Amino acid sequence: MTVKPLVILPDPILRRVSEPVARIDDSVRRFADDMLETMYDAPGIGLAAIQVGEPLRMLVIDLAKEDEEKQPQIFVNPEILASSDERSVYEEGCLSIPDYYAEVERPATVRVRFQDLTGETREIEADGLLATCLQHEMDHLNGVLFIDHISKLKRDMVIRKFTKAAKKTL
Repeated sequence: MTVKPLVILPDPILRRVSEPVARIDDSVRRFADDMLETMYDAPGIGLAAIQVGEPLRMLVIDLAKEDEEKQPQIFVNPEILASSDERSVYEEGCLSIPDYYAEVERPATVRVRFQDLTGETREIEADGLLATCLQHEMDHLNGVLFIDHISKLKRDMVIRKFTKAAKKTL
């Protein structure tokens, strides 16, 4: 397994819409392992393929706490089938926007269809942190960042800060 470099704002690839995974084979399974390794190394609880530079509709999540056994979940070609009218608010962060957090309101419950690493189609009903994490990572697959859900003023400040930081490293 390989820890891959994370794509950081303002890299334009983060705004790219990801392509469906055409075939789930050993290379996709190896990539899923690399994504998990990268997420654990960061550390984070979710990671979309685009965040390591691969515009594929694929994401990984593990909500296990530090002292718990790992519980990795891999979602290939996920799609939201339904979302609740009820809303919930979580403070979100993002590995591609390090050290910035903001409260984001999203549907409290979602039903998601996806493929697992055997290629089997599955559906889950998610609520709480899993629902939030799935929506956050699935946004990435559509070129949407969590800062797109906050006020324009705050979003513009974050983008300016990261653009300025990126220029300093050039």
